[in-house]
Amino acid sequence: MENSARQAIDPPKLDAFISRVIGDLAAGYTGVMVSLGAKLGIYQALSGAGPLSARETAKRSNCAERYVREWLNAQAASGYIIYHDKSDTYELSPEQAMVLADEESPVYMPHAWNVPASMWFDEELTLNAFRTGKGVAWGEHDLRMSCGIAAFYRNGYRASLVPDWLPALDGVVTRLEEGIEVADIGCGHGHSTLLMAEAYPNSRFHGYDTHASSINAARQNAAKQDVSDRADFSITRSIDYPDRQYGLICFFDVLHDFGDPVAAAQHAAAVLAPGGTVMLVEPFANDHIADNLSPVGQLYYSASTLICCAHAISEGGQMVLGAQAGEARLADVFRKAGFTHFRRVAETPFNMIFEARL
Repeated sequence: MENSARQAIDPPKLDAFISRVIGDLAAGYTGVMVSLGAKLGIYQALSGAGPLSARETAKRSNCAERYVREWLNAQAASGYIIYHDKSDTYELSPEQAMVLADEESPVYMPHAWNVPASMWFDEELTLNAFRTGKGVAWGEHDLRMSCGIAAFYRNGYRASLVPDWLPALDGVVTRLEEGIEVADIGCGHGHSTLLMAEAYPNSRFHGYDTHASSINAARQNAAKQDVSDRADFSITRSIDYPDRQYGLICFFDVLHDFGDPVAAAQHAAAVLAPGGTVMLVEPFANDHIADNLSPVGQLYYSASTLICCAHAISEGGQMVLGAQAGEARLADVFRKAGFTHFRRVAETPFNMIFEARL
């Protein structure tokens, strides 16, 4: 039996799979290097400077040269920076700088590596969840989870929410300009709430979340951005936040985390003003698993296993959608909640944006 199993192995296929695994392992190492480079300011030292030696890079970043040289070589091997052999110098291209050095860029990525760091730290919680079927609530994760996800989504929302997504909703921008009540359900650190509050001063914005640390961070962010007069934040669930007859209710990458998404949509229906709109932003996914087997699907299914499904189960798990729910299942949630209108209004490689009305 053992010999026949060995004979059935295809060596080229084995080599190809080993190469894939080594690539993924190297990517894990690279994430640590990226986090170090961002926190130490090495990317910023390289950005826009042209080719620099290891010594020059170390001086600009106020770091020890021997560590910096090894870090630079690791980054060059990863393809994250450019190495010039003849001059023994290193360079960050404009495209690489946009992803690694510019903290205001919509594709700035270093914060995202806080999420797998939390996943490793939380491994015992996950092992126990797998063995018992119990959930893991958002607040049980290492703090790097909420901070990493909030920072990762912030710039993407900044690039798309006000200029693209809200205008794609029928008549919503006009109502925001005139002044309506807006609810941001599962608001986290409040980045999405505050982007809208800055853009539409005549409206009033209410961020709701069950995670106390995130609500505290949201309040601090509102004070820093001087919009506390029209943006407030409260600790409450998605099924019992106050009825203010909202003209707009938003779910940003959060509906799939709820233990009972139908109940969340039903509560939204109950507190929505006549003619009001629900904006649903969810991770991009096709309706069939086979169509989601891609690098983006790899990220989302992995995150869903440890974060999204785990939290939904912790809330009772009436319907555990996961982060790759797809449009058909999302539409069914809103149909069951009494909504008669549901359409996709926009999409990105990472998100789908929907409009729902009663």
